Amino acid sequence: MKKIIFLTFLIIINFKSNGFTNNNDCKEFTKFSIEYFKCKGNIVKDKTISAGQNIIKDTKNYQNKEWSEEKEKMNKIKNEVNKAKKKVLN
Repeated sequence: MKKIIFLTFLIIINFKSNGFTNNNDCKEFTKFSIEYFKCKGNIVKDKTISAGQNIIKDTKNYQNKEWSEEKEKMNKIKNEVNKAKKKVLN
């Protein structure tokens, strides 16, 4: 139990430290300068775009996973209907 708590703690610290690495880039500029606001704006834009891409990717994976069985069922039904058509027409 202690190992699980320790590993969870390490993982959380690792994610938090990676999340704040981009914020330190703007410290070289003085606050309320144009460069500072551009830097902060770029950080926010990059994080927003990456989050949006992750949401889209997760949605596509979920849809493929959930609908793959139904697609297979539909393809089987289509094949059976085509076979029945051929038997009736011939």
